[in-house]
Order: sequence, then structure tokens, then C-alpha cells
Amino acid sequence: MQRQHYVVLTVVFYKEEGDERWLAECRELGTASYGDSPEEARERIAEAIELHLNTLERYGERERFFKERGIKILPYEPAKRELDITVPNDPRVFTQAYVHQFAGA
Repeated sequence: MQRQHYVVLTVVFYKEEGDERWLAECRELGTASYGDSPEEARERIAEAIELHLNTLERYGERERFFKERGIKILPYEPAKRELDITVPNDPRVFTQAYVHQFAGA
């Protein structure tokens, strides 16, 4: 059985003034999506992140990409305190950690 590994990614959700849609962007991957609500944006960015990471793995590029982007591979499931991210003081912006689990490294 392969050992599980994890990466913690930063997702920023924001709403432009005058825009009804919520935008979501994964800072480390450069992946973005949107939704009519924060929940819809969260669902769509999660799908985009998984597709991005699965594609990197499929083509054997995950480790190179992570190294270039400074994404740390953790050999353990991160504790809640490791997921705390500073939140800007703006009701139209919030930040959330996204944890991805995968086998091997």
C-alpha cells in the first residue's frame, strides 16, 4: 500500500464591485473559476484544481511543477492550525485552504 501525501493550496474568493459573480483563484496553481455564490465558486474551483493536479500526475509533471511553484508535499495530513490563512479585512474577499491527498511522492 502506498503512503498518502498531501499538499495545501490557497484559494482566494472575491467579488468585484458591481459584479454578481464570485471568482475563485488557486494562487499556487494559477487555476481560476467562478460561481453565482461562494458555494458554487468553491465547487467549481475544487473541480478545476483536481483536474489540474490529476493532469500533472498523468503526465509525470507533478513533482517538477510543485518544485517550481514552491508547493510543499506533506507526508502527513495537515492539522487544522496548518490550514489557517490570513483573511483580508474586506467582506467581498475571503481565503480558504484546499487540501489535496494523493498516493506516493
